[in-house]
Parts: sequence; C-alpha cells; structure tokens
Amino acid sequence: MKLIAEKLGKSDKCDRLRFVRADGSETQTAMPRQGTLPHDLVHYVVESALSIKHGFLGLVASGSDAGFVMQAVHDPTNPTVELEAAQAEAVVEALQTQLWGGFFDLGAFMDGASSASAARGKTAFDFAGIDPQAVLYDRALALLERWSQVPYHQSMELGFATGKV
Repeated sequence: MKLIAEKLGKSDKCDRLRFVRADGSETQTAMPRQGTLPHDLVHYVVESALSIKHGFLGLVASGSDAGFVMQAVHDPTNPTVELEAAQAEAVVEALQTQLWGGFFDLGAFMDGASSASAARGKTAFDFAGIDPQAVLYDRALALLERWSQVPYHQSMELGFATGKV
C-alpha cells in the first residue's frame, strides 16, 4: 500500500493522509498537527517495523475504510478489536509520548506500552530481541525530519508492508 502524506496550507489545523491500496482503491484521513510526528505516521513507523499485520495500517491495506478502523482501534473499551490492533495502538501511544518528551526512556516507553495494552484488556506487545529505541524511536525521528522538510501544499510518499523485523 502507498501512503501519501499531504501537507496542507500553513494555517490549516490538519494535514491529510491518503491510503492507496494495491488494487488502486483509496481511503483517507485527516492528520491533526500536534507538534511532532502525526499519530498516523507514528503508526507507519510501528507497523512497518514490527511484526504487526493487523494494526491500523494493516486493516486499511486489507480494504477497511480508514475512518471506520480509526474509530474501532482508538476505542479502548471495544472488546472486538484484534489483539494486534490494540497492541499497535498501545505502542504508537507510548512512542508518541517519547517523541513529545524529546528523548527516549526505555522504562517509560515499556511501561506506557504495557499500561495502554492493559487499559484495552490486551496483553502487551512482546519486545523480546527488539531494541525499541533503534527500531522505533530513531526511525520516528528520521521520519519526523523528512516530514518537516515537506513544504506546504506538497506531499511525501511512503510504501507500507507489514512485519519487517
């Protein structure tokens, strides 16, 4: 799937993320500007780096509407959300907290991912053999730098495939 992150006008409060699936079908979502890497681009980092096939982007790639998936996976009380979707969201939230803080704290990251999973009634993602700072945080910083260089009214394209680690 191709992700097209479009930076809108300077005074806009949101940018846009378009998802173009292998079959050519599309869906899109607004990306609120929040002072760091947009939430949905953090999903890109997490889901493309980890062995998560049924997270937000994986579900969109398989044909679900972005708005529907967003509402379902962001509802911590939704018991029908698949384990991987809940784990992906928990890891994204923990990583985003680290980005907002401006440095990586492994303990705080792990606690954040664990507690966000527990709040959804799911087990935490197993990071055995994975260095979250190198695999997630450093990649997120690199993508943030790339996104920061995109001028207003321009876009950045990313290729998405699940499970690279």
